[in-house]
Amino acid sequence: MSSATNATAPFETAFGGFDISTDPARLDAARVHAWLSTDAYWALGRSRETQDRAIAGSVNYGAYERSSGELRAYARVVTDLTTFAWLCDVYVDRPARGHGLGTALVEAVRDHLTPLGLRRVLLATNDAQAVYAKVGFEPLEFPERWMALGLR
Repeated sequence: MSSATNATAPFETAFGGFDISTDPARLDAARVHAWLSTDAYWALGRSRETQDRAIAGSVNYGAYERSSGELRAYARVVTDLTTFAWLCDVYVDRPARGHGLGTALVEAVRDHLTPLGLRRVLLATNDAQAVYAKVGFEPLEFPERWMALGLR
């Protein structure tokens, strides 16, 4: 079985009282939309339709409180499962912040993607560089080589 095939099977790991999973059946898409569209600077006002399409085209990670099954954190990865990935929409429910759940979620993403042999995993953040640095992310070595096409 190839690594890409394994990557599409649900991934599960644990952190404290939380289960971190890519199982799409567990994801509370309405809650993800509410968080991102009202409380995440990069997604304020994002429509539910747009969020649902983003979820459908991505590998989604949820951190679920083991005692209640409630979603407490979310991350999304856009990837071809072979060469490249973009980590985005990382969000931790406000009451669950400050206890390492965000770092654990990003570590789980990293650990899930590492066996795929991806050449690069990128992300962008205005304010959480220290969180991502703990997991191994670094500033771009040659930012002048990168370009972006903004379509809006």
